[in-house]
Amino acid sequence: MTPGAATNGHALRTRTSELLRFATAGSVDDGKSTLIGRLLHDSKAILEDQLEHVIRTSERRGDGYVNLALLTDGLRAEREQGITIDVAYRYFQTPRRKFVIADTPGHEQYTRNMVTGASTADVSIILVDARKGVIEQTRRHAYIASLLRIPHLVVCVNKMDLVEYDEAVFEQIVEELTDWTARLDISDISFIPISALHGDNVVERSLQMAWYDGPPLLYHLEHVVIAPDRNLTDIRFPVQWVIRPNSEEHHDYRGYAGQVAGGVLHPGDEVMVLPSGQRTRVSAIDTFKGSVDSAFPDMSVTVRVEDELDISRGDMLVEPDDPPAAARELEAMVCWMGSDPLRPGARLVIKHTTRTTRARLEDLDYRVDVNTLEHLPADELALNEIGRVRIRTGSPLIVDPYARNRTTGSFILIDEATNDTVAAGMVLAAR
Repeated sequence: MTPGAATNGHALRTRTSELLRFATAGSVDDGKSTLIGRLLHDSKAILEDQLEHVIRTSERRGDGYVNLALLTDGLRAEREQGITIDVAYRYFQTPRRKFVIADTPGHEQYTRNMVTGASTADVSIILVDARKGVIEQTRRHAYIASLLRIPHLVVCVNKMDLVEYDEAVFEQIVEELTDWTARLDISDISFIPISALHGDNVVERSLQMAWYDGPPLLYHLEHVVIAPDRNLTDIRFPVQWVIRPNSEEHHDYRGYAGQVAGGVLHPGDEVMVLPSGQRTRVSAIDTFKGSVDSAFPDMSVTVRVEDELDISRGDMLVEPDDPPAAARELEAMVCWMGSDPLRPGARLVIKHTTRTTRARLEDLDYRVDVNTLEHLPADELALNEIGRVRIRTGSPLIVDPYARNRTTGSFILIDEATNDTVAAGMVLAAR
């Protein structure tokens, strides 16, 4: 398949199994929702009645064109204000891949929603308005993508039609953002000039930008290599549920259900149970379709072991020669999502993989100015601010640094009184 051929949706009958998650980000009116709508429309991934509804709504609003942004701006408040407020998830597939899209808000007020939508993404798409160039929100979203260690970053310079498809405008944005992202931990960054409104370089190549010799966006998403991004070395299996069917047929069955967070598990592998430290071997790996010979991230499976051990929810099966830390003191970066500021001494609940315990904020080292990347002294973190903190937990958590494993290195903080999620955290160090 050549760049530009991508897919028009005609081969959707072909089965494909690889899943890619991507999140869109950008400032207000950069065209995130229009881009997603264009991807869905041009890849034939929307139903006829959905398109008819969008056409009628566009006519009623007086848009003067088929407003594909309405495919994702689903909330009434979003449609009335013309902005994205919540994270909108959409699914589509092509002959090469299945996709889960997280259309995240662009306004700084909704940074927490952006963090939520991007936390599991393989690719982050950041839109830049060709007329405005790189702005503070562009840098904010690139920094968050770096903080979340999203492996692949795609910068789509949108609305190229409004700058006469000028190559110089595109190159200026590429140069400025390349210089700035060189200060971040981003290993793979690509730039694509597009017009989401007209479909230029979204699914098909643009005839208006012959100077651009790269692939259109969908071709890039279909071919970006994501398998090496997952940690397939360190076995990590957080136990979510102990399965013991109360039936005569399965009276001897005992399995441990969960989602593989790292490594590849096989029957016969030796594993260690943390925090107890007991060792055993995997006897079988079950799925809803039957037993399998291996399990890897992010498969949901039930693991059976050879010995009768005391294993419960919150425990973790790991590689015996390469265990994570069982720690009560964490140094971490957190994005604060609570309406009330976070201050040292705050008592919260921390949820890490399948284990939940109480926690106390021991200290706030600094907050980050995401525009300049400066580390600023701070007595508190306000809504949507990001900072480095030290946390002490009520019981040990089995953690890796976030740089090593995005699943076992991440956590959320919960307000005990309201049960609201008030922070997302990434572990830097543990002891």
